[in-house]
Amino acid sequence: MTKFGKIFPTSDERVDENTRTRRPPSPADRRSALGSEVATKGLISFIFLLGIVILLTIVTAFFFRDRIFRVFYEPTITRVQEGGSKESITEIIADNLQIPWEIAFLPDGDLLVTERSGTLKRIGKEGRVYTIEGVKHVGEGGLLGMALHPRFRDNRLVYLYLTTATGNGLKNRVERYRLEDNRLSEKKVIIDNIPGAAYHDGGRIAFGGDGYLYITTGDASNAEFAQNIDSLAGKILRLKDDGSVPDDNPFTSTGSAQAAAVYSYGHRNSQGLVWDDRGRLWATEHGRSGILSGFDELNLIEKGKNYGWPIIEGDEKKEGMETPLAQSGPDETWAPSSIAFWNGSFFFGGLRGESLYEAKIIGEKQISLKVHFRKEFGRIRAVVLGPDGFLYITTSNTDGRGNPKVNDDKIIRLNPLIFREP
Repeated sequence: MTKFGKIFPTSDERVDENTRTRRPPSPADRRSALGSEVATKGLISFIFLLGIVILLTIVTAFFFRDRIFRVFYEPTITRVQEGGSKESITEIIADNLQIPWEIAFLPDGDLLVTERSGTLKRIGKEGRVYTIEGVKHVGEGGLLGMALHPRFRDNRLVYLYLTTATGNGLKNRVERYRLEDNRLSEKKVIIDNIPGAAYHDGGRIAFGGDGYLYITTGDASNAEFAQNIDSLAGKILRLKDDGSVPDDNPFTSTGSAQAAAVYSYGHRNSQGLVWDDRGRLWATEHGRSGILSGFDELNLIEKGKNYGWPIIEGDEKKEGMETPLAQSGPDETWAPSSIAFWNGSFFFGGLRGESLYEAKIIGEKQISLKVHFRKEFGRIRAVVLGPDGFLYITTSNTDGRGNPKVNDDKIIRLNPLIFREP
């Protein structure tokens, strides 16, 4: 019997409708049958291989979904007018910095810059380096935010937010110094015992138009702290310039010293504070991290409000909690840091997003988002509006999560007029 014996009779058999005898298949029959079997096996193999390719594509897309989304998510890319170039609209003010976190402008035109490792640098005519004692640089902690007193010209007071190591683990605090005759003196602790950790330390500080000091704190990697008003973690705090509590803070009647300092709560890791031209306070906030990244936020901050972490995120709503006016969604990660306000728009840095984001206010509470300088400078941390009307940004490519370029990290000055249509 041939290999086709199960399909065709043997050669000594014939088939006739009348005699019902068998006859052997013709060569044409054999070729037709062979071709049909080969075609069938080929089709099955193709379908099998196609299934494997589709499955691998789905698995790969799942694990690299954030990177894929960032490649195609380009709402608006900054474009220089014809005849211009990136070099003509940007200027490097300083380079070879180590994780610069905040910038402040002195009256004489010099800049103060905090480096997360624990140094405060003066850049300009009076170049100086000040080592801040007690800084514990671990993970995201270290020497972080900085603010000058509103009456700095008269009192020369500088405020610093830093991480320290204590017998009870990592803690964050705000210290005040007098900067005079090129030296720091008269150290005073404004607030301490803010829970700290290797991750989620907050750290932005700024004086508001009311003369009070506003402080962002992270949840110190313990999400439950954010909803507990008796904890200083996961909050925006408000204090007088000497560290005392304003009488109209929202939780002064609770009897808790920690709660009395709280201005808003339910924050995961806010790292940006700014006021718009109507005097309203806004904050950027890091959303969830790890495989489930995304849901970074831009919030309008109001006294005593609960901003939901870890109970709600993204566009979720719950009675008694605030939903952000802008958020990145589950697949895009901004990792937003410092924020500045200019000409009706907020500009904030993206660390993981490696972009300068512009959020333009439309109407009362609507936001339109644009993306500038995608991947041109790497990780962007500080964004500050200078007294000259220019935006100053710092890169953060030496923080262990970026790809350092030549002479990183840098302070870069941008003319914000490039973000407006000609």
